[in-house]
Amino acid sequence: MSDASDADRSTELAELARSLVRIPTENPPGNEGPAAEFVHEWFRDAGIDATLLEEPDPDRPQVGARVGEGGPTVVLNGHLDVVPAGDPEAWSADPYEGAIEDGRLYGRGSADMKTGVAIAMLVARDLAPEIRSGELSGSVVVHAAMGEETADPGTRTLLERGFDGDLGVVLEPTDFRVATSTKGLAVYRVTVHGEATHASQPDAGVNAIDAARPVLDAIDEYDADLRGRGGSLCGGAFATVTEIEAGTESNLAVVPDRAELILDRRVLPDDDVDDVDAEVDALLDRVAAEHGVDAEWERIQTYASSSVPVDHPLATALRERSVDAVGPDGGVSEPWGIEAATDARNFVNDAGIPAVTWGPGDLDQAHTVDESIPLADADTGRAVLEDVVREFIR
Repeated sequence: MSDASDADRSTELAELARSLVRIPTENPPGNEGPAAEFVHEWFRDAGIDATLLEEPDPDRPQVGARVGEGGPTVVLNGHLDVVPAGDPEAWSADPYEGAIEDGRLYGRGSADMKTGVAIAMLVARDLAPEIRSGELSGSVVVHAAMGEETADPGTRTLLERGFDGDLGVVLEPTDFRVATSTKGLAVYRVTVHGEATHASQPDAGVNAIDAARPVLDAIDEYDADLRGRGGSLCGGAFATVTEIEAGTESNLAVVPDRAELILDRRVLPDDDVDDVDAEVDALLDRVAAEHGVDAEWERIQTYASSSVPVDHPLATALRERSVDAVGPDGGVSEPWGIEAATDARNFVNDAGIPAVTWGPGDLDQAHTVDESIPLADADTGRAVLEDVVREFIR
């Protein structure tokens, strides 16, 4: 552990997280480059081997860093991209100012998840002397990944390029709860076809908006069926229409010949995406048979779900150490799964590496106006993570 006082450590973490928040990395478009360069230079200045990886997108580099060569290896994962901040006027302060007020760091990415990235960086640096001296036989890898918010293969690419290990911790904000399972997501573009005509003669064509109504009704029924199937540690499955687009903006007097729906289907660890595809296909076939609607679908985005045993040693250690640090309230002591999709899926599904999602901060702060994280919780998270990683790489 660093010789710095608790106050110095707290200030150090706050300033590092603040520096990351002050670098806008909105995705889309995914301008992670300046933040990746910052992280890479920080590791270089700390004497830690790091790579600025220009894959999978040369315009959006990411960082993999490693301390030590021995085993076992714990991988600490975070992503650099953030969702767009939206209207800056809606925020109490500039979303990229990194304001600190009443013990909280404010700004887009403060909770999701640049504070987690900062914690990973500092834990790796602070354990480096013990690793290099041989006191700790294992090693630590850090990911500062691109593209998590839009399912880009940032973390997967880092794992494939050798920044892998035996265990993984994805440092999303979970309020110290240990998520051993993550909910997945399949996004579908459903296109409903009609026949265009002038709006003065609507009966001469087929209004694709009207044709979409039974599709929407069928999706509501599908959602109700999913809710009745029961859930898992990470909650239940849902089917939600999140976007509808139809019409010709350039000519408002045209009955639309197509309507597009975006269907968000949440996927549980026991679900197979091929089976979900088949359910969507059957839904549209039924609507076609009953209502004569011509529709087709395309899956445009997939976040696989993932799961490891709730009593995996890493999960147990993080759970017990978190209870010691913050108490059992808020589900900290209980098995749990996260309703969001995280890059834990890349560890478990793509690389075969057991991984959990865990970190300080409240997931409800993610993607919100005035997003923030309590800095005291960040300090606690840093201490808990350092202790647990040290335990596993002895």
